[in-house]
Amino acid sequence: MTAGPQAATPYLSAADIRKSFGSHQVLHGVGLEAAQHEIVTMIGASGSGKSTFLRCLNFMEYADSGTIRLGADEYRLGAGHGPSEAQLCRLRARMGMIFQSFNLWSHLSVTENITLPLRHVLKLSAADARARALHYLDRVGLSSRAGYYPNHLSGGQQQRVAIARALAMEPEVLLLDEPTSALDPELVGEVLAVMRSLAAEGRTMILVTHEMSFAREVSDRVLFLADGRIAEEGPPAKVFGDPDTARCRSFVTAALHGKRAAASSPT
Repeated sequence: MTAGPQAATPYLSAADIRKSFGSHQVLHGVGLEAAQHEIVTMIGASGSGKSTFLRCLNFMEYADSGTIRLGADEYRLGAGHGPSEAQLCRLRARMGMIFQSFNLWSHLSVTENITLPLRHVLKLSAADARARALHYLDRVGLSSRAGYYPNHLSGGQQQRVAIARALAMEPEVLLLDEPTSALDPELVGEVLAVMRSLAAEGRTMILVTHEMSFAREVSDRVLFLADGRIAEEGPPAKVFGDPDTARCRSFVTAALHGKRAAASSPT
């Protein structure tokens, strides 16, 4: 685990994020702060709002209200507010996202899956995009699969390609939304190994996961969400070892022992 830089000035911050789908409010004023090189992990039962919050950070979902700040750039949310198209493109280039599903284009090779956003978003030349793609494929141990198509890869390999694609954009912050949840159990380890190496590099990451042992190992700070609110927050030793609330204690105990925690809301 990296040294916790909690006293440092936050590089990414989100304040009072609220989000409803119809009449159901999913997020009730959720916020977080992350310094550069800090790993903040969000845990909680399915439906607690973790993934929705993560998607609000890079505007895959538009929050109803709140503020997001990345470096010197601030975005107010709500009616009449939000980033312009140019700001949105810049923000997403700075904040990479790795999803539960791999979201690879099946008709493109592994290399083409990585070079496409490099050429269209970052405007790299074909040669520079290919060189960068091959570099990051090597980084995740898949340089030998550069010419393969996604359906010729295992689920673990596809997720590693998705990680390479996100890394190739060289974002300032990585958002990881349950990156192992779609994998068969025997494939989880290879993706966690890549994620451990990213953590060791000191990357700034916001991670949503049900892999409790992994979260305890790599996190600088852990947030426990319940019913769209942060119910507990602290260093992993505290949240996993001596949580303050009965709800967090129950969830962590069940999760660490491989039991399925009950959903905290119907979404």
